[in-house]
Amino acid sequence: MLNTFLIILLFQQAPSFNALPEVIKIGGLFHPSDDKQELAFKYAVERINADRMMLPRSRLSAQIEKISPLDSFHASKRVCHLLRSGVAAIFGPQSPQTASHVQSICDTMEIPHLETRWDYRLRRESCLVNLYPHPTVLSKAYVQMVASFGWRSFTIIYESNEGLVRLQELLKAHGPSDFPIAVRQLPEGNDYRPLLKQIKNSAESHIVLDCSTDKVYNVLKQAQQIGMMSDYHSYLITSLDLHSVDLEEFKYGGTNITALRLVDPQNPEVQKVVKEWTNLEPRQGKKVEIQSPELIPAETALMYDAVHLFAKALHDLDSSQRIDIKPLSCDAADTWLHGYSLINYMKIVEMKGLTGVIKFDNQGFRSNFELDIIELTKNGLQKIGSWNSTEGINFTRTYHEMIHQIVENLTNKTMIVTTILSAPYCMRKDSSDKLIGNAQYEGYSIDLIYEISRILHFNYQIVLVPDGRYGSFNKETREWDGMIRELLDQRADIAIADLTITYEREQAVDFTMPFMSLGISILYRKPIKQPPNLFSFLSPLSLDVWIYMATAYLGVSVLLFILARFTPYEWQNPHPCNPNPDHLENQFTLLNCMWFAIGSLMQQGCDFLPKAVSTRMVAGMWWFFTLIMISSYTANLAAFLTVERMDSPIESAEDLAKQTKIKYGALQGGSTVAFFRDSNFSTYQRMWSFMESARPSVFTDSNSDGVERVIKGKGNYAFLMESTSIEYVIERNCDLTQIGGLLDSKGYGIAMPPNSPYRTAISSAVLKLQEEGKLHILKTKWWKEKRGGGACRDDALKSSSAANELGLANVGGVFVVLMGGMGVACVIAVCEFVWKSRKVAVEERASFCTGMASEIRNAIHCKNNDPTKEALESKTPEKKDVPVFLPQGTYSQYGFLSNGPL
Repeated sequence: MLNTFLIILLFQQAPSFNALPEVIKIGGLFHPSDDKQELAFKYAVERINADRMMLPRSRLSAQIEKISPLDSFHASKRVCHLLRSGVAAIFGPQSPQTASHVQSICDTMEIPHLETRWDYRLRRESCLVNLYPHPTVLSKAYVQMVASFGWRSFTIIYESNEGLVRLQELLKAHGPSDFPIAVRQLPEGNDYRPLLKQIKNSAESHIVLDCSTDKVYNVLKQAQQIGMMSDYHSYLITSLDLHSVDLEEFKYGGTNITALRLVDPQNPEVQKVVKEWTNLEPRQGKKVEIQSPELIPAETALMYDAVHLFAKALHDLDSSQRIDIKPLSCDAADTWLHGYSLINYMKIVEMKGLTGVIKFDNQGFRSNFELDIIELTKNGLQKIGSWNSTEGINFTRTYHEMIHQIVENLTNKTMIVTTILSAPYCMRKDSSDKLIGNAQYEGYSIDLIYEISRILHFNYQIVLVPDGRYGSFNKETREWDGMIRELLDQRADIAIADLTITYEREQAVDFTMPFMSLGISILYRKPIKQPPNLFSFLSPLSLDVWIYMATAYLGVSVLLFILARFTPYEWQNPHPCNPNPDHLENQFTLLNCMWFAIGSLMQQGCDFLPKAVSTRMVAGMWWFFTLIMISSYTANLAAFLTVERMDSPIESAEDLAKQTKIKYGALQGGSTVAFFRDSNFSTYQRMWSFMESARPSVFTDSNSDGVERVIKGKGNYAFLMESTSIEYVIERNCDLTQIGGLLDSKGYGIAMPPNSPYRTAISSAVLKLQEEGKLHILKTKWWKEKRGGGACRDDALKSSSAANELGLANVGGVFVVLMGGMGVACVIAVCEFVWKSRKVAVEERASFCTGMASEIRNAIHCKNNDPTKEALESKTPEKKDVPVFLPQGTYSQYGFLSNGPL
């Protein structure tokens, strides 16, 4: 039963199989130069005829016509000739002038027209199928490529107006508000050097080249001749056939040449087809032109795919309806009834050919296709990614592979290193022999570039910058000078020195990661040592504290006197044996209170102590106070007497800005000057105004001139420079020092020309040296060991060890106080002697001189071991009924008695 059903089904399908003629003619229009497209056309027909799964009852017959690319009339005649022979489709031609006439005839006769050329028209004719990607889609690919490269500016070189159409999206994406782009047209003829020299003088290193594939080699060759094929130039070629250009001469130049490719040579189908082509050409008596998959042009592969697309669509259409093919005349009104059906089938068919997936959108444009991103390396063109019309760019090359390739390009390459003489970064060697080349220099920068070259395995040649400047931008001439100019003119590959990374320089050149961090500081002469003060022992406490202590001393003495008079427990019986004394005594007179307080303050005490709780509380608090004050004084006194005090007129940048006596400046054209010039901080703006208006100029041509000016200025000049340079100077000149902290934070970096491919590799090398501690070792070597480093460190150790010894000048004031106190005591003793002598003279009713002579005689004739002397009062006549005076501060049993007779 099942077999019967299959037989019936076969008989029903038989008419459709027999609908197509045995021979199906297809026409191909080719120009004399289109040998490769013609070969692809013939081979595709042969390949389809050999495939029994495609059009099994029919075979294709290639009808080829040769036409001139500029003769549209002849092209129309050839098309009509093909239509009269009964062709089912027309393929070609490639010329836009003739293709439009062919398309018009095909639309009239409803014959499918298949093209594989670049066509900028925004709409497709009803009978046209073009396998070439539309320019607007390709232009989007170029926009994404430029964005992925990070190009901020570039120059477009185009050959014809079609190139501007091809790059219209790229022109739209970079408007006037963005970074500038230049558009230049290739001149007529074969000499492109004048145009390329203009581009070179503009310092532009990114080029978008849009020209025919035949001219790509000549443009790149002439660019190489004028020096535009260096490591720092990048080219984006819009041609999809760059792989067919001989780039052997440019593989080792280091130039970044990138393009898009429609045909993947690694595709097994492509390799198989090319291999069979090489066998087909000798059979047809032609020279073999495509010997490898890398040489197949895009339009050739598209022609092969176009024939297969036609065959597949015709096969699918034949399975659904009966198709007959008949001759047509251009003079008649007849059309092919199945033309539109076949066109519609071709637009909905999805197949995979040599150019990838072939699929069309509703407007008839090719969609969902993929382009390879290729880049020129030492091994030739290599695929580094792909671009899809729906997904965008996808780089397949990893970051590690990219760095590895850069390091490979850098290996054994000789780099020109520009630097400047600046200690300790680059200095000339002291040698009696004549030194040449790199051997004549030494320093931190020289050792650093040696370590980097050892890691990356490249050679280098050191060249001093001609003008001896670091690099600053002249706003009037709009040009750079110094090492930055050397990099921009590509006369040097690397600039290594104490070159500060600034925003302005970063916009012009590329910097690696910083190899040293620093900031701006002030170089000044060391402060003058103060001569020792005779009364320096008073310095531990301020004048206010001394006054408060004297006030506290007097206050406590008075309070103790009042409390002692007020409390009854401080009144004592002068005669303990008499239980009923006539009067009581109080030892805390005002003088005794002051003596008690001064004794406690001097940590000595006295022969009487308080007995009442209130007076003991006052005494305890006073002792606690004196304990803290004396301990604080003693601790601070040690520091004041052992540390030498320095007198500096400035301590910070604010101090500099507030005065005009001390001049200050910086290196002319350096980053320090730029910092003050561009700063928005009021103090730094005031400093910049002062420096700019100072006459004579406070700016110097080098750091060494600034240091020399500080030394000769003797305190009247301060130099603003990087902290690392200040560290180097003060390690060798003990008369100089750094004032204040850092005014900013920045770093030294290695500069390279803009868009240098080696920046990442060198930054990685610097990071490796930092992690290994090599950078610290190099700094210690050139700052503290070489060229007289560490000289001031020994002086600092000596001064610190001598600081513990005190001379007479430090403690002489104590001796002065001692001698002054002794002198005052002598004066007081004389006054007491005179007062006593006068009192005795009054009591004895004698003259003052007699009483004084008597006192002197008694003092002189006093025995050494007998401190007594004869009382003068005993020689006076006995007096009776003389009123008795009690001393001040007595207390009788009847009450308090004041001075007076009892």
